Amino acid sequence: MDRLKRLWIWIEGTAKIGIGLPNWLTILRIFLVPLFVIFIGYNKPFYALIVFVVAGITDALDGFLARKLNQITYLGKILDPIADKTLLVTSFIFIYTSNFEVKFPFWYVVIVISRDVYLLAGAILIYFLKGGVKINPSLFGKATTFFQIMSIIVILIANIYFIPMYFVKITIYLSTLFTILSTINYTNEGIKQLMR
Repeated sequence: MDRLKRLWIWIEGTAKIGIGLPNWLTILRIFLVPLFVIFIGYNKPFYALIVFVVAGITDALDGFLARKLNQITYLGKILDPIADKTLLVTSFIFIYTSNFEVKFPFWYVVIVISRDVYLLAGAILIYFLKGGVKINPSLFGKATTFFQIMSIIVILIANIYFIPMYFVKITIYLSTLFTILSTINYTNEGIKQLMR
């Protein structure tokens, strides 16, 4: 009980200086990325999967705790998408270049990363031309993130246990479809902002 009390005091103390438990979880997710890469490099898909799932849990927890503890901070708004994109992009690149038997096709990695670069460039352009950019998460964007995460999990599991290749391909094709649809959707939103 005494340990829980001390933990709570520490959480409240870090919150006062603008960090807080949710941001510490986000920082932990960033630090899990090199560990994830190491396991891929040493051809350990099972351990890579565990790290990826733990990182996913911290992603779900940090947002929930930020709202529950009223610790939504500017730092968190910056760190959270950086942590997410770092984990996803790293996963695509290092799984593709790994010694795994089942890997992402090159075209898929190019499409996924090109989308992120394109959206970032578009956001920067709008920011400089209009003095600000408003990014509203769309259904297509959320579906893209979901299927990209699923594609990583499916690929890792396919290197541990047998999964029919048609299931792996379907996951990748669905992820590709929503990646393209979300790119079109965000492009339309960006054009609307430029026209205002």
